[in-house]
Amino acid sequence: MLIHALRFSQCVHQLHSIDGAQELVGRIEFLAYALKMEDMGAFLLIWFGIGGTAFNGVVEELKKLTTRVAHVLPVSDDGGSTAEIVRVLGGPAVGDIRSRCLRLADQSTAEAVAVKRMLGHRLPLPAKEAKSEWYDIVEGEHPLWEEVSIPYRETIRAFLVYFQQQILMRAREKFCFSNGSIGNFFFAGARTFFQSLEAAIFLFSRVSDIPKESLVLPVISTNDRLTLGCELWDGRIIRGQNEISHPTNGSGPIDKCKGSGQALPSRIKRVFYMSSEGCNLLHEVFPMPNPVVLDQLRSVDCIIYAMGSLFTSICPSLVLTGIGETIASRNCSKILLLNGSHDRETSGFSASCFVTAITDALNRTYGNPSNSLSNPPDKYVNTIFVPRNGEIPADLDALRSQGIHVVVSSHVC
Repeated sequence: MLIHALRFSQCVHQLHSIDGAQELVGRIEFLAYALKMEDMGAFLLIWFGIGGTAFNGVVEELKKLTTRVAHVLPVSDDGGSTAEIVRVLGGPAVGDIRSRCLRLADQSTAEAVAVKRMLGHRLPLPAKEAKSEWYDIVEGEHPLWEEVSIPYRETIRAFLVYFQQQILMRAREKFCFSNGSIGNFFFAGARTFFQSLEAAIFLFSRVSDIPKESLVLPVISTNDRLTLGCELWDGRIIRGQNEISHPTNGSGPIDKCKGSGQALPSRIKRVFYMSSEGCNLLHEVFPMPNPVVLDQLRSVDCIIYAMGSLFTSICPSLVLTGIGETIASRNCSKILLLNGSHDRETSGFSASCFVTAITDALNRTYGNPSNSLSNPPDKYVNTIFVPRNGEIPADLDALRSQGIHVVVSSHVC
């Protein structure tokens, strides 16, 4: 079905802000109505964004509205318990995918809730306590198993046991279970068993009973480790997603909900992928996007750039060859959900700065000139949702100059 881009009579002067996941999803429902979609069940969305806390509340509300959503997530996160799995076993980061799968999981029965509780469980922070609890879980003796039926329990345990075997085979690496996610361990066990990220997602989706019309897609289909890098405007290179967004400086894990108070020495010019041992621009690599993501982009009714860390959660999915070309070719609503506050990556940014960063990523402006595009911003973003009382100003004149004439209000002008 061809869905034309939404327009509100170019009423940028009438800015009505939005606040909270419930109201935000209400605006999406209004958007579907404005597009004359009588049945929201037929409204297919694709989300580019983060798998963690920044978007979890929206996912819960969105499930009440529609489950026909393709969630596109990066696989370059190198923080938290994901980092320990990647350090010892290699492979792509699965933390964001696991988090989104859990948010989409069924909760209609006591067993479904128990399975979700098990896969969402984290081990204690002290290493000895974490290891002791892990053995209780993998041996099937932990209280978390009590409401899980034998078929589910043995299926989950089989991949936890396989994960444990893989760890023991690499005993010299001394895997640390501290604050480890059981869901991440299950996911890593499935991925290493099948040697396929897609197969692991399929298994996790079936075990947690995600609606079949909901897709959780890694933006890159790979069984290898991926490293994100960024180039600052002062020429410096930073290696690793966590070092870009939430550097620890050796002080231990950081609460990503609170961000990092340490400012970047310069604004980010671009993000790119690096080889596993690389540390400069000579080690840039160019992975191809997941073909399923491109297929979804060609057919969806609406493309949404979710809130979250702009350069480390959104842009890693946009800089891949083929993504910009496909989005620019679509005549549909392309919505930016503006963040409510600044973070380390976007200090001093206005709404138009977010649009510029997305445009540069999709155009691959600062990469190889022979592989760059020159599309204007309104080929990628034509609608912006602005949160109530947010820190990031909606600079309407600058947005108008970018060709964006829709800052979402709750009524058609």
